[in-house]
Amino acid sequence: MLRTAPLLAVAALAAVGAAVPASAAPAAPARADALARFHHQPVHWKNCTLGPGDEIGESLDKAGAKCADITVPLDYARPGGRTITVAISRLAADKGRRIGTMLLNGGGPGPALDMPPYMRGVMKEAGPRFDLVAMDPRSLGRSTPVDCGWPTGSWIRSAGLSRASFERSAALARDLADRCRRKHADLLPHISTRNVARDMDVVRAALGERRISYNGASYGNYLGGVYATLFPSRLDRVVLDSGIDPATWGGPILKGVAGVNEQALGRWAEWTARRDATYGLGTTRAAVLGATMEVIKVSGRSPLRVGPYRVDDTVTPVLLFSMIQSDRDAPRADLTAAVAELLKAARGRPAQATGALGENLGFLLTGEEAAYGSGQSALICGDGAAPADPEFYWRDIRRTRRSAPFFGALAHNLNPCAFWPVKPREKPTEIGANVPALLVGATGDTRTPYSGTRVLTGLLKGSRLVTLRGADVHAPYQADYGNACVSDVVNRYQVTGRLPARNVVCD
Repeated sequence: MLRTAPLLAVAALAAVGAAVPASAAPAAPARADALARFHHQPVHWKNCTLGPGDEIGESLDKAGAKCADITVPLDYARPGGRTITVAISRLAADKGRRIGTMLLNGGGPGPALDMPPYMRGVMKEAGPRFDLVAMDPRSLGRSTPVDCGWPTGSWIRSAGLSRASFERSAALARDLADRCRRKHADLLPHISTRNVARDMDVVRAALGERRISYNGASYGNYLGGVYATLFPSRLDRVVLDSGIDPATWGGPILKGVAGVNEQALGRWAEWTARRDATYGLGTTRAAVLGATMEVIKVSGRSPLRVGPYRVDDTVTPVLLFSMIQSDRDAPRADLTAAVAELLKAARGRPAQATGALGENLGFLLTGEEAAYGSGQSALICGDGAAPADPEFYWRDIRRTRRSAPFFGALAHNLNPCAFWPVKPREKPTEIGANVPALLVGATGDTRTPYSGTRVLTGLLKGSRLVTLRGADVHAPYQADYGNACVSDVVNRYQVTGRLPARNVVCD
């Protein structure tokens, strides 16, 4: 999931338009025997806690998981050269009930090491039947990292309401890309989803598995499609939650999400209007949306003072986007409380950066999670280049202001990929394989529009699609949305290995 804030692991966001082709042909991939030393390496399992305050390691140890570092080539075209490591965790299956190994990815792109205990609960009766293995992709988490020392945890910014705001966002994107050039020029050419998929296959072999099962959401869905294309014979059961049209993956990654987010914001406004006694944002949808737009307009004239932060119109739409993650009551209440606090600031009253609002602002406006944003950008920009001319984006932004007043300037804005110091070494993967898989998609998905799931279903021959109809939620299975129909179909498939006879629609 493409994370935009600490509370939100939103999977990779779909875009519109083909990625710019790679400028240089890659070297020939390594022969299987050239990878033998990686495939047959010993796996040294250890406790996961690295030291005091390591909450992820402590939670994994408490659940009974173990961790290891797997050595992989930096460049698969030259496996005899420099190596890096990818970090994995494993929660073993119950003895006597084991079906096999299932690799997990929750999207982002982001770290995944903490997933096995959580997913065992989500998978219900299927969870204890698998060795659940998670891998931090190269560039992220405990794997060899790309940490560019950014002043922010996120590369996402809106173009704001004016040309001056657009220029500020472009200057930030250029600076973020330049920081990565200065710090990690040696690693960047080798950070790509194709190489993450190759790392997955080294992990499979090192674990002694002929085939693995896979459960991925959002970006993990795209990663699963790439792995299925490169290594179709090495997959058993495959669940892909919230699909991405592979033709839209790469640099201009948010280009297709404005419309669905405008619709979701309207439904949130209706929810909020029914609770005016609590939040005071208005008794109608129009009033709530008017108050929300007031926040953006005032932040465009002068940054809002929210606790220790200064929040301008390149950031206020990102807050809305980050927090409109689901139509469940709790996240909607978080967004409404945040808008109410921002409205205080817009009207000159003291405003506090607390709760979900404070965590989102800390993620966006400090460098505490710089490693997350820069590692994520390295993968996205390494997969597909973006147009370099800022005017290309400005034209799109101006065209979409009326139809998408809240999110058009965000979805069509440039990002560090426009200034990335290296071009992708390989062309985008043309996903397609005879790998029957179970795909899951929600019709109101605000991160990876439902159309992408339908496209991917057609590319993976023999697959089945589970549609959650009428829900604004991303990754409805992995996010544990609570729809019994979706959960039952997915878990039955994971236990039995038998796909439904036809596509399934859940309401």
